[in-house]
Amino acid sequence: MMQTEQQKKLALGLFMPNCSNMPSISTHRVVEDQWTYEHNEAIALAAERYGFDYLFPVSRWRGFGGDTNFLGTSLETTTWAAALLRATRSIQVFSTVHIPLFHPFVVAKMGSTLAHMSGNRWGLNIVSGWSQREFGMMGVPLAEHARRYERTSCFVEILRKLWTPSEQPFDYECDWYSVQGGESSPVPDVHPMIANAGVSEDAKNMTARLCDWAFISTPSVEAVGPTIADITQKAREHGRSVRTAIFPFLIWGKSRAEAEERLAAIIAEKDEVATDNWLSDLTAGSGSFDTFTSDMLAASGGGVHMIGSADDIVEQLIEAHRLGVNAVMLTFPEYLADLHRFAKEIQPKLLKAECI
Repeated sequence: MMQTEQQKKLALGLFMPNCSNMPSISTHRVVEDQWTYEHNEAIALAAERYGFDYLFPVSRWRGFGGDTNFLGTSLETTTWAAALLRATRSIQVFSTVHIPLFHPFVVAKMGSTLAHMSGNRWGLNIVSGWSQREFGMMGVPLAEHARRYERTSCFVEILRKLWTPSEQPFDYECDWYSVQGGESSPVPDVHPMIANAGVSEDAKNMTARLCDWAFISTPSVEAVGPTIADITQKAREHGRSVRTAIFPFLIWGKSRAEAEERLAAIIAEKDEVATDNWLSDLTAGSGSFDTFTSDMLAASGGGVHMIGSADDIVEQLIEAHRLGVNAVMLTFPEYLADLHRFAKEIQPKLLKAECI
């Protein structure tokens, strides 16, 4: 499929702070009310005004303890998306769902409703599940890693059938779902975009076969290229193309030294207990953050660090785009204030470079 000129540009998005203490597992300069809907709506409206393309939320059901109880207070993401879609006019808004907690028929109906009410501006980010703290709390078994992605594949296949106009109901059988005479109406005018977050082999294989976006995490900008090349090749083997997004954590100042000092202050006040709990769950259940250090995760929650002057940030974003990144879902220490700064200090430089 040929890309339009706009698709060849780097799309801008936000990995939104709909959970408490985002994005850092630290007590340093926490914006206490940043997770609230009022704050999220203000961020969304500003992002739309600045020409941003996407809003992605985090889905969490339990925090990670410690002084911060990182992500412990959160807004559920389908209702969150419904409100933001009504508040905005052009920006694409995603919901994030954990596959073991939702039936595909329910998500299909929610998605059709959100697409219908928003003029097809809704998208779905799927998570196969990895946190034993969350699933254990609910009494939901956490399957072995490869089996989780088998279930997710079935889930997406059923979703796509439910979103496709057909005069005939369908049957579907797998280890996870039994569908007899499946149908759902209305169907969306176009299939909502489906993103998957994960860079394990199981995640990449499933994404390449069934998803539209790969939402990937790497410890450095340089590491993005091989991951994208792998997903691109896997998708090509299925006669498909998949777009890729990363979620950079941006800190910039008048100089690199100033930005690094700010990063060091965040890490110095790291919540050790919450970081250890987060890292323990990720190591046991995810497979997507195996090359991240504890300090890297504490500072950004898993996003690639982009640190330096405004010009340094521009260079890193351009390099990520050159390596094949189609979109960036940005995170900031102080979302609303830093979003305004980004629009004033960095976005014009990206426009001048014809990157966005």
